[in-house]
Amino acid sequence: MPSDIVLVTGASGFLGAAVATVLRREGFAVRVLVRPTSPRDNLSSDDEVVAGDVTDAASLARAMRGVRHVFHVAADYRLWAPDPSVLFRVNVDGTRLVMAEALHAGVERVVYTSSVATLRLAEGVVADETMPLDAEAAIGAYKKSKVLGERVVEEMVARDKLPAVIVNPSTPIGPRDIKPTPTGRIIVEAAAGRMPAFVDTGLNLAHVDDVAAGHLLALRHGAVGERYILGGENVFLRDMLIEIARRVGRRPPRIELPRRALFPLAFAAEGIAKLTGREPFVTADGLRLAKYRMFFDDRKARRDLGYVSRPWQEGVADALAWFRQAGMVG
Repeated sequence: MPSDIVLVTGASGFLGAAVATVLRREGFAVRVLVRPTSPRDNLSSDDEVVAGDVTDAASLARAMRGVRHVFHVAADYRLWAPDPSVLFRVNVDGTRLVMAEALHAGVERVVYTSSVATLRLAEGVVADETMPLDAEAAIGAYKKSKVLGERVVEEMVARDKLPAVIVNPSTPIGPRDIKPTPTGRIIVEAAAGRMPAFVDTGLNLAHVDDVAAGHLLALRHGAVGERYILGGENVFLRDMLIEIARRVGRRPPRIELPRRALFPLAFAAEGIAKLTGREPFVTADGLRLAKYRMFFDDRKARRDLGYVSRPWQEGVADALAWFRQAGMVG
């Protein structure tokens, strides 16, 4: 029922804000769990705000009272962190706590936001839900933490009858990318003309609002324990940069660099980041990931959920418009 209370974790962030917006438009009473230090720009005055953290059981218990459905969108989405253990604390331990409190509160349905980072990539292969990644093979702390978090949910579904549906967003782009995300940073840097070169890789780009709508479809039509890729179109990084340049009136980058040539730059950038605390734009794990074209097949979600997505260029356009409004792009 639209009047039912739904809890959204991570609603102050990029994807979580989009999910909360979709739910609000559908008439749900939206409650959000927000850390006291998180920015509130993406929240609505209509939201019921509970201050807390996914790693704090007491605040989760308060947030779950009277809730019918939970959308666990919160995650630490960084490809580099000075202390990688923070990613595991949020993405693994936090997920376990959220699911445990949802069980204790008798929540009817949980939609858990995983990631395509939990799927196995191979050269020349478009990955789908039948290709789970082994945690030991995951590149970097972020991917490993998301794999382990997804396994926690799967185990609780099987062992504890947790009523959870798993969604695996690909690479969302669009408005309200407040931090911004790693992909949002690419858009900002490219629009400013600070990406004179690129590597041969690819992404699956989806408008963040379509991915958010997919979360609601998963609530309504998803099967407990199943995972669904919420994606868009498979796009070469080169073509993404060309589209950004076209929209901002710049010349697109024409230099394609071999990944290996960039590793010294990445190591240097990470060394500087440890001193400054600012996330580096180029990371060694990012370059290792770029070995594979991160292409995905979302036919399962389209078939079983009725998921749809708009052309990826609209996501770029909406992202640029929002970044201009936010003063991140001139």
